Amino acid sequence: MRYGLLGIFLGAGIEGEAATIAGGVLAHKHLVPLWGAMLAAATGSCIVDQIYFFLGRFGRRLPWVDRLASRPTFERALSFLARHPTAFILGFRFVYGMRTVSPIAIGTSRIPTAKFVVLNMLAAAVWGPLFVWIGFAFGKALDPLISRVSHDALYAVAGAGLAAAVIAGIIWLVRHRSAA
Repeated sequence: MRYGLLGIFLGAGIEGEAATIAGGVLAHKHLVPLWGAMLAAATGSCIVDQIYFFLGRFGRRLPWVDRLASRPTFERALSFLARHPTAFILGFRFVYGMRTVSPIAIGTSRIPTAKFVVLNMLAAAVWGPLFVWIGFAFGKALDPLISRVSHDALYAVAGAGLAAAVIAGIIWLVRHRSAA
């Protein structure tokens, strides 16, 4: 699969768990190497969360950050961060609904950049391989269904998934830029 690892990398950063689990299924079918899928998922997640952190750190005065800061999830993130900073940084990517807002909230806080970078890398190094492994394990259960589908169809589905992730990202950017 020519762009499989790139798709996992982008999907892990933009979408999250579903793309990463799908990467594990692709690895189970030997379309991408398992170690490559795990590395792509961890790296994509880490880099995007780092970008969000820096957007929070250096873009605090941007209108869309102000709007985001007014949401209840942002306040919950800051509240938990104040009580358990290390645990929150290590765990936010495992909590549905907190994935995007949390690194931005952490960026607006007084958490040192070096601390976030190290803990973000550690959490991504656990999260990526874990969700790829889940997909890899479920791949065995999906074998009867997948074995009836040609590789071309799998490529088409993977391409459609990547296209959907890119389109969702573009829509998100357009909405946030037009609201600014």
